[in-house]
This record gives sequence, structure tokens and C-alpha cells, in this order.
Amino acid sequence: MTIFDWFAEARSHKKEKLAPPAYQEREIPDGLWHKCAQCHHLTYVKDLQNNLLVCPHCQFHNQVPAPDRIAQLLDPDSWTEINSHLISTDPLNFCDRKPYPDRLQEYRSTTNLTDAVVTVLGRMEGIPVALGVMDFRFMGGSMGSVVGEKIARLTETATDRGLPLLLVCASGGARMQEGILSLMQMAKTAAALDRHRRARQLYIAILTNPTTGGVTASFAMLGDIIIAEPKALIGFTGRRVIEQTLKQKIPDNFQTAEYLLEHGFVDMVVPRLKLRSTLIQLLKLHNYLPSKTVTTISETKEQ
Repeated sequence: MTIFDWFAEARSHKKEKLAPPAYQEREIPDGLWHKCAQCHHLTYVKDLQNNLLVCPHCQFHNQVPAPDRIAQLLDPDSWTEINSHLISTDPLNFCDRKPYPDRLQEYRSTTNLTDAVVTVLGRMEGIPVALGVMDFRFMGGSMGSVVGEKIARLTETATDRGLPLLLVCASGGARMQEGILSLMQMAKTAAALDRHRRARQLYIAILTNPTTGGVTASFAMLGDIIIAEPKALIGFTGRRVIEQTLKQKIPDNFQTAEYLLEHGFVDMVVPRLKLRSTLIQLLKLHNYLPSKTVTTISETKEQ
């Protein structure tokens, strides 16, 4: 044994003496706990779901998938999805890091949605309503041709049937992969909403975090009543662009729901736990009455 071997063996024996006794770590299954993005508290996922995805520690409103939002707002087993057969195409043969059709297929498989909005006919405490819910998980809730078409068709259905229209907005804006075709949806949805208004039917817009870009510049801000969730980001473009354009510093709480309420851009800021009851109260104040049945459009007729 050389002196180098002797020192190496001595060091290994010392490490063995200093090493703590072996123990078996407990395996914690994934998906049991949720860490709040704002206060960083851990919350049991089932408790968070029972609280409608609102953090019980700081009241931070997490984003809600469209199917969960529908279940939160409508009566159980009262709704039927319409226009679910509409899917986006690739009119511009757009390709960035991957082709647009591949990107669409990726989001369809991960979200189980056909596009960034789900439109349904259902009931709220027996009152028939037309409800559209945007889902930020699908390409940031971006507004493409299908999103605009589904919202326009839902609005026209509500107009023809004399139903109140509710739209839950969550979007990063227009979908760049469809270029000018996505921007055309702003005019199309606005025209459908104008016909709904002239038919003297109610339209309530619910703005969630975030609601930005072309959605804000069109149907999100055309509601007869505009409701926002607490601390939701609402605006057309980002802070940096606005400050560079105006050449001045804007307030820290600029583009929050509370700031817009103070300046008259939204009518109410309603916590998620009170949203359903508030909507039902507004519907009753506008003389919408419960009905035992809701006439729905069959998927066969739509296609």
C-alpha cells in the first residue's frame, strides 16, 4: 500500500463515521398540493377546488379551465355545448418553431378542447342563458377565426331565442398565426353583439385574469354590465408600450380590475365565490325568469 492509498482509505473511513444513518424518504404523490403564485402558501388541492380555485390565504384568483368554470356557474346537468365541431385551419401556412397545425394539435391533446372558447346553452337557477367561456390554457386564450365564429354564433343564438348572453373572457389577444383573419373577428363579434343589443337582450361580460389585446378592444368591453374578478389584469397593450407612447410613468396598479372600476371602465369587481349569485340576481333584476326546459341546438343540425 502506497502512502496515497493509505490516505484515501483513511478518508473513506472518516466519511463513513460522519455519514448520517440511512433513512427512507416518504414519497408524496404529485398533484396533492398547490403553491400559490402570490403568497407561496401550500394548499391541499381538494380544499383549493372546493374554494373555486381561490387561495384561502391571500384570496388570489387562479385561472380556471373552461369546463370547471361552466360547472361553477351553471346548474348541474343543465347545459349543452354547441358549435363544438368548429376547428381552426391553417390559412396562412404559418410556421414559427413548429407548424401551426402541429401547435393546434398539441393544445387539443393537452386541454381536451377544440379551441380557446367553449360555448354552451344552460340554466342558472332555472334561468336559461347562453354562456361562452374562454380558456387561457389553449394558446393563451388567443382569438382566432374559430373563437370569433363560436362567439358570434352563440350571440346570434341568444338573440334569436331571447336569452341573456354571458361571456367569461380570458385572453392574451388576437392569434398571430391567423394574421388579419384573427383581427376580423373583432368586427364580426361586435356586429353580432349590436344585433343582440337592438333586440333588447342583456349581455354581461365577465373579465378574468388576463383579458388583453383584441378581446379587450372588442366583445369584452361591449357588455351592458361589465364584471371583473379581483386583481385581474385588463388592458389592450402592455405597460412598456404605453409608457413609451405617452412618455410618462403610469401608476403601479394600472390595468388592474380595481383601477378600472375606480375610473369607470368596469361596473363591478366581484369575488369568484359570489359571482354566480351576483349573476343570478342581475338576471332576475332584468326580468329573466326560470324555465323548466332549455331549447338547445343539436350537433346534427349545426353540422
